[in-house]
Parts: sequence; structure tokens; C-alpha cells
Amino acid sequence: MLALAGIVSLCLPSFLSAQKQVQPKANAGGEVTVFAAADMQPVLEVLGPYFERRTGIKLKVSYGASATLAEQIVNGAPADIFFSADFVFAEHVVAANLADAVNPTPYAKGLLVLWERNDSRFKPLSLDTLARKDLKSVAIANADRAPYGRAAVSALKKMGYFPNVAPHLVEAESVGQAAQFALSGNAELAFLSQTIAMSPKYKATGSFVLFPLSVYPDIRQCAVVMKASSHREQAHVLLNYITSDEIQNHLPELGLQKIQ
Repeated sequence: MLALAGIVSLCLPSFLSAQKQVQPKANAGGEVTVFAAADMQPVLEVLGPYFERRTGIKLKVSYGASATLAEQIVNGAPADIFFSADFVFAEHVVAANLADAVNPTPYAKGLLVLWERNDSRFKPLSLDTLARKDLKSVAIANADRAPYGRAAVSALKKMGYFPNVAPHLVEAESVGQAAQFALSGNAELAFLSQTIAMSPKYKATGSFVLFPLSVYPDIRQCAVVMKASSHREQAHVLLNYITSDEIQNHLPELGLQKIQ
């Protein structure tokens, strides 16, 4: 996994600075194959290098829509651990009898935002922008395959914006692809995770507003470790790291809420 020095230097949570001199444990090592929802890319790109330094365990990460990753695992893809953006797709892996626990492990709560580029014609950005009749295009992750897309549809309907926005939705496979559509100018606005909106690239090139938590179901992000993995122990070290108080108390710096 690449350390991505630019991300680390621009988006380094303060609590990580003390870990710079941590040495790997003598009995640690190996490599963990991680399948992670697209909203976790900015998070793991920051936390990953420090986890690797602390433990000596290398991370090999693939990102995508939660549904796609779950399907790949069920079809035999060699993942050691799966960080889903919700409970549902992690549960699919459990139901296929592939996980080493009877329930997925919650590791964070996701937050939905509306994002625009700095050169957008919608200034200042607000959620009421979604009611404008001159709206042309809004990127959204596939609601059937990506939890942030499902949350966005729920928010639009509950806030009464759906009839106006629906004809202008540009569907993406994942929340990461929805972000790329907006960043490139192929969509005027995008429904994103706060993790992506707060990442250095998107923070430098755009702005966002949060949706009220009351207008969409909790995005309860959950993980599972594969019971057939030859790196189960290392995968659990990673999961324990993400769910530790040390990391949980600072997840808001990366755009997530800690588990309750």
C-alpha cells in the first residue's frame, strides 16, 4: 500500500504524529489483503502507513462499491478482511459462511454530504440548491450497490428534493466514482461520504455541506474477517487497531463518527 506522502502531510490527524517513531513488533509481519468500501480510501491511506510501521504487517488494499466487493468475496476472491460501508453487504459474506464470526463487527458510522467544485455556479452551497430548477447533473453512487447512494436517495425523498433531482442524477458504481464525476466536471454536484469530501484533493478543490442525520438511515460501517484466510491473525490485528479507542476517538478528523 502506498503511503501517499501528499495525503499524509496535508491530512495528518494530530494523534498520529506521535506514532512516527514506532518500530514494528518483533513477532509481527506478513501481508493482509484488504477489500474496502470506496469511502474508506482516504481513511486507510492515512492510517495504513502508521499501522504498517507499528506492526510490520503490510496492507494490500482494493477499493470499490460494497456490493461489488462482497460479490467478489462470495465468488472466491482472496480477501483476508472486508470493510463494508454498511452492515448489509458485510452480512452477505457472513450468510455465505465465509466469515469467522457470526456477526459483522461495526467499526465506524458514515456521514453523507453534498459536494461541489470551487468553480461551481451554486454559491453559497446549501442543501436547498437541490431544489433549483436549473440543476443539470448530480452524481450519486448506485443505491442498490453502494450504501452512500442508498442514503442519498433516502435523504432526497425525506427532504422533498427527489422529484426535482431525480431527472438529473448521474449514477456511479461507487461513492468514489461519484466523487470523480464531480471532480472532473462531469457532474455539477455529488453525494459523497464526508471521508472523501474531507480528503486533501476534494477539500482543496471544493466545498461541502452535511445532510442531517435524521434524513437517512445510519450508515453503520461493518467489517468481517475471512475464516479461510491464512492471515486471520494479522487481519484481526488490523480490525482491532481500527476499533481501538486510540483510533475511534479521532475518526472525526478523517470524516467518520466512532462506533457507539
